[in-house]
Amino acid sequence: MKMKMEHSFYIDPIGIAGGLTLWWSKDTNICIKQYGQNFIDAEISLNGEEVWFGTFIYGPPYKEDKKAFWDLMSKLRSGYDEKWLMIGDSNVVSSQDEKLGGLPFNPNDAREFFDFIDAAGLIDLPISGGTFTWSNLRSEDEAILEKLDRTLCSHEWNITFPKAVVLMDFAIGSDHAPIIVLPKGMKSKNRKDFKFESKWLLEEDCTPTVRDSWESVMHTRTSNRFGSKLRRTSLSLTRWSKAKIGKTIRRSWSCKGKSNAIKGNN
Repeated sequence: MKMKMEHSFYIDPIGIAGGLTLWWSKDTNICIKQYGQNFIDAEISLNGEEVWFGTFIYGPPYKEDKKAFWDLMSKLRSGYDEKWLMIGDSNVVSSQDEKLGGLPFNPNDAREFFDFIDAAGLIDLPISGGTFTWSNLRSEDEAILEKLDRTLCSHEWNITFPKAVVLMDFAIGSDHAPIIVLPKGMKSKNRKDFKFESKWLLEEDCTPTVRDSWESVMHTRTSNRFGSKLRRTSLSLTRWSKAKIGKTIRRSWSCKGKSNAIKGNN
């Protein structure tokens, strides 16, 4: 996968489980401080601005490993009395509201996580764009949806970035939805509503694009499926239209070049 990033840091998985990757661009300064099988801890500066600390996690899925992991995260936090952000797959559900389907929420399963939150004094930033970040990719009554991915921050980080927002994007090729953190919030010029263009119907590949996108969403429950289908289809159409415009421009320039060549020969 090409991420168009100049820098990267990898932690290899054990077999097919785990593994972490951190990419960053040239305008971001990152210094890796510590790392382990389930986390990458870094010092971060965006565009040469003030430094803060970030920990990127993949929480252990097995109950017997959770206490040791959250105890380790508590030790990391105690070393940062400043601006600190944690983001990633916590593999923890913290309430029944963060779970749909499957077995009911059991507070005992999140005890170590609650202890960590209280001891570290962290804020669980709300996510815009959806409630559940993970799905078992099954349909109807077999579907299980959970909020496993989250963004936690210290009060100092929250004060430094008061306009920070956390967005959830579409899950494509994964059972987890991507989580995007914008420390300085969203600029109004980037917030564009989707508009369907009637001229798209004249293109032969418009209908297949709509059909494939609409039918690709099968795993959510009935109450969430219609909205998920609309979001997936609008995203696919937006990408399709941009690609179509690019092809049209290239074709126009090609025709113009041929026309100029013919005129030159005459």
